[in-house]
Amino acid sequence: MTKHIPEEIIAVYKKFVNAGFDVYLVGGCVRNLLLKKPVKDWDMTTNATPEQILELFLDGFYDNKFGTVGIPIEVGNKKMVVEITTFRTEKGYSDRRRPDSVRWGKSIEEDLARRDFTINAIALQLPSFAQGKPQNFEIIDPYNGQNDIKLKIVRAVGDPKIRFKEDALRLMRAVRIATDHSFTIEEKTWQEIISDAKLITNISGERIRIELLRILASGSPYEGVMLLKNAGLLTFILPEIIEGIGISQARPGRHHVDDVFTHNLLSLRFCPSEDPVVRFATLLHDVGKPKVRGFDEQGFVIFHNHEIAGSRIAKAICERLKFSRQDRDKTVNLIRWHMFTVDEKITDAAIRRFIRRVGVENVKDMMDLRIGDRLGGGTQTAESWRLKLFKKRIEDQLKPLPFSINDLAIDGNDIMGELNIKPSPKVGEILQKLFEEVDEDLSKNNREYLLTRIKSLR
Repeated sequence: MTKHIPEEIIAVYKKFVNAGFDVYLVGGCVRNLLLKKPVKDWDMTTNATPEQILELFLDGFYDNKFGTVGIPIEVGNKKMVVEITTFRTEKGYSDRRRPDSVRWGKSIEEDLARRDFTINAIALQLPSFAQGKPQNFEIIDPYNGQNDIKLKIVRAVGDPKIRFKEDALRLMRAVRIATDHSFTIEEKTWQEIISDAKLITNISGERIRIELLRILASGSPYEGVMLLKNAGLLTFILPEIIEGIGISQARPGRHHVDDVFTHNLLSLRFCPSEDPVVRFATLLHDVGKPKVRGFDEQGFVIFHNHEIAGSRIAKAICERLKFSRQDRDKTVNLIRWHMFTVDEKITDAAIRRFIRRVGVENVKDMMDLRIGDRLGGGTQTAESWRLKLFKKRIEDQLKPLPFSINDLAIDGNDIMGELNIKPSPKVGEILQKLFEEVDEDLSKNNREYLLTRIKSLR
């Protein structure tokens, strides 16, 4: 097992040992080593105080009261931070997010007792080294986490009634870990998650977003969101999507047979993208339907402009969950324009307008959302012949990049010179009209023709 620990991590570990401190690898890295899975984050715990750790590592940083020092290192070509936490015990969690007080502990057993799940409450000690390599190891496992790993169970350390009230984010973390590793949540732990679901409202949007995107980035995002729903957590995390439960989409001649909620979930399930933001947009793509639901003259359900309503709802959700501007705009844009037509009679100019609306960088993501939407709606094939043709025509328009206003054979200076006017909104209006005209017929993009047209648009 120790052969999978990078040399750079061993070097950090040995620095504590050589200084006479106790130190252990702990948490998710030990769990993943036991599961023989890649380790993304390396965490250690020690009896050294933060001040003593900073004396050992001059480039370390410490900006919190919970005893965690960050040590920047580089493993291969990847920069990362090793988090080193002083043994500690915690007391009082009045805000359901963080301890009211922290006391430095004296033993690894004290430290493990405060952790969330048995499979994360396992420590690994490397007592001896030869030629720089660990020669043996000791596993400290007071809560039988190794057995739960074998049983594929997520179980709270001690009393789950206490664990989730200490930090309500653990409610989502249990789901995320179960989703990541295809584990089952132990019954008492699961029942307490259901009972305590409302506590998630005490957690900041940013922390919720991080866990949600990690669930969506897993190999089983559909199953993860279903766990959130069945636990009652989705009601508080994404209440807007819950509104789709029971909203029928059935119409004669349409393939939709599920309600809006189920369709959104199934679209996520079949979305081929591995990008969690694209998966998030797919999950929300029809979130506007409950708000705009109506009925036609025959009494059949209609959802006019649901993509517009959905994009507004998605923007509010992204702002609540503190998405970056880039991820928010991507989500909103994909939802706003997901109802694009793939009629084979569509013009090249319309294809170019589609690319500009969606953004060149988002075209593939939009296609992935459409595939999820199709399969999630009951269609048997991922791509219709029309969608395949549409994708081919997009590729043709992307070679070179789509025509833009900057590609016009004239510019604002030409307009001001021809009309003998100063900079004003009128210049932009004429430029836009010329662009729209040329975009419909690219052969008109020649300087002589456009200079003549400027005068007619004065």
